[in-house]
Amino acid sequence: MPELFKIYFISITLGDVIDIAVVSILFYWTLRLMRDSRARPMLMGIAIIFLGAVVAFTLDLKTVAWLVRRLSVLWALVFVILFQTEIRELLTRLGNLPIFKPFFPKATSETIDNIVEGVRLIMSNRYGALIAVRRKTSLESVISSGKRIGAKVTPELLATIFSPATPLHDGGVVISGDNIVAAACEFPLTQDEHFRKNYGMRHRAAIGMAEHSDALVIIVSEETGAASLAIHHTLKHNLPLDELYRNLLILMGENVKRKKKATIRNEL
Repeated sequence: MPELFKIYFISITLGDVIDIAVVSILFYWTLRLMRDSRARPMLMGIAIIFLGAVVAFTLDLKTVAWLVRRLSVLWALVFVILFQTEIRELLTRLGNLPIFKPFFPKATSETIDNIVEGVRLIMSNRYGALIAVRRKTSLESVISSGKRIGAKVTPELLATIFSPATPLHDGGVVISGDNIVAAACEFPLTQDEHFRKNYGMRHRAAIGMAEHSDALVIIVSEETGAASLAIHHTLKHNLPLDELYRNLLILMGENVKRKKKATIRNEL
C-alpha cells in the first residue's frame, strides 16, 4: 500500500491506519461490553502485556520478549478458565446486537395466551412444570438433552406433557417462537447458595437456566400450585396469572409479533 506519512523512521500506510483502527474499535467495544465485570481488570492486564510485547520486539529486547511471550500464554489460559461465565455473557451480548434481530424466532401474542392458559391448566391439576421460553440466546445444548417435539404451543399439549402419567413430565419444556421444541430437557442447576438452601430442584433448575441464558423460565410448584418466573439471577415468586401474562408480554418485547385481537383468555 502507498505510504501516507512517516513518524521518524517508521512508514505509515493506509493498511496500518485501518489495522490500528479496527483493533482499537474491537478493544473499546470489548471493554464496554465487559463493563463492571470481574474479567475487565484481567483484560486490561493482557492489554498491558501485549503493549509490553510490542515495545520489547521493537527494541529487540530478547529476554523481555521471551518473558512477555510466556506470560501472554499464561494470562490467556487463566483468563479463559476463570472467566467462562463472563466470556459466555459477552458472546451472548454480541449475538443480541440489533443487526441479528431478524434471525431471532418470534412468538405471536396468541402463543403467550396459550402458554399462560397452559399454566392455568397445570396449576388446576396440581402438576409440577418447568417451561423455558427462548428469547435470543440459543438453547440448543439444553434441547439436545431432551426429546424433540416440534409442535405448536397449545394449552392442552402443555398440560398433557406435565401430567405425571406421561413419560415426558420429568425435566423441562423449551418453547421457541410458536413451537414447543423439546420436552424432558435437563436444565442446569444454579450454584447460588441462597437458592440451594431455600428452594427445591425445579426452582434451582429454573434459576440455573436463567443464569446461563436470557430465557424466561416459568415454574409451577407441584406442592403449592403457585407459578413463578425466573429471569437472569432473580425469581419472581407466587405470581398471579394476569401478572405472569403481563411479565411475559413485556419481557418478550420485540420477540412478540402482536395481533390486534390477541388478549388474555377470559378464564384468567
